[in-house]
Amino acid sequence: MSNVVELGVQLLATLDDDELDLADAVNRLETLTSDPHTTRTILDTAEKRGIIERADGRVRVRSGGFVRFERDVIAREGEFTCRRCGASLTTGHFIQLDAGEHGPFGSSCIKKVIGRR
Repeated sequence: MSNVVELGVQLLATLDDDELDLADAVNRLETLTSDPHTTRTILDTAEKRGIIERADGRVRVRSGGFVRFERDVIAREGEFTCRRCGASLTTGHFIQLDAGEHGPFGSSCIKKVIGRR
């Protein structure tokens, strides 16, 4: 299984949202991939593992995990481009997942990606 799929599954497992529109889940996965086949593979894999349930255009997160900013998000100084909005950054925020690191994101986009609006 590709690292992108594993990162996507772990990202879904750590969302703060209990439930969200399928379109919102796909929007967050698009920070990892723009390939619809890979996105579908991530959703299918997460569902098979019991991390999410899909029904009626909604995704319900069943894993109970979440990202702790103090432990799971690393901020680095440098020249970055936000993976969510494309903005130039001097501080990039990276989510530390077991499958690897995901980012960079700006300070507001990192909250949107993990569901902490």
